[in-house]
Amino acid sequence: MANGGKKRSEFVQWMGPILDALRSLGGSAKPSEVCSWIAQEVKLPNKELEETLQSGQTRFYNQVHWARQYLVWEGLLDGSRRGVWGLTTEGWKAHVTEEGARKICLKWIQIHATARKNAKNDVAENGEQDEELVDVPPEEVYEEELLAVLLALSPAAFERVCKRLLRESGFENVEVTGKSHDGGIDGIGIVKINPFVSFTSCIPMQAV
Repeated sequence: MANGGKKRSEFVQWMGPILDALRSLGGSAKPSEVCSWIAQEVKLPNKELEETLQSGQTRFYNQVHWARQYLVWEGLLDGSRRGVWGLTTEGWKAHVTEEGARKICLKWIQIHATARKNAKNDVAENGEQDEELVDVPPEEVYEEELLAVLLALSPAAFERVCKRLLRESGFENVEVTGKSHDGGIDGIGIVKINPFVSFTSCIPMQAV
């Protein structure tokens, strides 16, 4: 394989560490938190951390994001578009070696190549899409279902949900600490107001 090909495929080495990072961080985290965890865990040299692409983005950050995308396609990470990466049920259990990561990569390259080929061969019969009316349950139904799910969660699972909620709300470096049977937890995280101002906030959260 040409050196350029090797360079482009280097991202597969980060699939396993991404899963490890998210498990260590409670199941969900901001991309910057994942990258920081990996860099510290593997003791990545500053030279590699600072290497940039023509776009100005660091090569390491770019590779980690590509690795994350393949994990999403594989069903090991969710596909959240809100800037928070989260493990799926399968992702919690998965431990991907670099060899396994390469197999995942080749698998999805083939899948997308086949999809593109089929798309070129397909001829749409019409440009309209049939729409069906679907009964949407009232909001109360969703609230009752959500309440039932929350009440059924273990303390550890409830803490992970709270972590995810804080991250989805813009917090970084989130830590959740709780006492057994106290009916609530405290969330601690950093809120960035702008690139120059941030502060640490402690958020008391009461279990339902």
